[in-house]
Amino acid sequence: MRQLGINLNHWYVVAQSKELSAQPLAVSLWHQPIVLYRDRTGSPIALEDRCPHRQVKLSEGTVAGGNIACAYHGWQFAPNGSCAHVPYLEPQQKLPTCQLRQYPVQERDGFIWLFPGEAALAEQTSPLSVPEWEHLNFIGSLTTIDVQAHYSFLIENLMDMYHGHLHGGAQVWANPVLAELEADDVHVHAHYAAESYYRIDKIWSASQLIFPPLRQLHPEPLDVYYYYPHWRSTLGDDFVIYCLFCPVSETHTRAYLLHFTSLERFPKLHKTPLAVRRFIKRAFTNSASFLLRRLVREDVLMLEQEQQAFEQHPTYRGPELNRALTAVQQLIRQQAAESGGVGSRRVGE
Repeated sequence: MRQLGINLNHWYVVAQSKELSAQPLAVSLWHQPIVLYRDRTGSPIALEDRCPHRQVKLSEGTVAGGNIACAYHGWQFAPNGSCAHVPYLEPQQKLPTCQLRQYPVQERDGFIWLFPGEAALAEQTSPLSVPEWEHLNFIGSLTTIDVQAHYSFLIENLMDMYHGHLHGGAQVWANPVLAELEADDVHVHAHYAAESYYRIDKIWSASQLIFPPLRQLHPEPLDVYYYYPHWRSTLGDDFVIYCLFCPVSETHTRAYLLHFTSLERFPKLHKTPLAVRRFIKRAFTNSASFLLRRLVREDVLMLEQEQQAFEQHPTYRGPELNRALTAVQQLIRQQAAESGGVGSRRVGE
């Protein structure tokens, strides 16, 4: 389980849009070094991060027009991966026919999405939609998760609402009970009956985060979804949370954690000029990041201990009482089997 690869025939997030500027950006997705850059029109391009001349990283180079130029000898490669220019090519010489792998890539909802599997299958599926990113009725916060552990540990952590015990008063929900579980070969949906003390339309309720004795709990539905390979959660009508995955290897996982607060409970706000609403969205963006970072630090500590324990005792299987996690494990196994079980590493890796 803790060594299974990913199903490559899905869209994964490899960067935020704002991370990809005029210079090449090196990323890694399941043992595959990839270089991202923008072409003349600003569209993202994704190629394997390797100059076929001397095998150095193209991400160390520069962008030349719509091409990427190697830092070592200045060889240039076109967006389709073909060699486009060699500075010292002699008149009688032809351009090398070497070809770099080009990856299907999309930019949407503030992120760069990449399809690492069979390119012909990329159009048969779409990246997970994050409509709240641009919607003026949602205030977003973002933090990055970088954990030295297998991705299955992180997704289990996200699906397991009982682990809120770890975060103490930093959680806005309490007393979860797994009420319903739905699963198939592409997703798992766990519905927890829970309680919350926070109300977005009652600003004073935020003080309960700092002063636990003031808390007044009320019932609130808590739903978590694993849309392989990504995660989404809702707490009542006020909060939507995403975790967008970029598994790097069997022992390294990167992900983007997004938290959105809905403003739907403020009908008068929706009647204000668009310029005012845009200002409010910009002004409060990342207002919850400090809390997200605390939660992530606490989770990462536990996940890395789980990974270390697995490496020391790989045959140990502890008891699991949460049915949502056994459903998640089954889905991961099914998806890994569809991709050959080991994540389809490239030859030579």
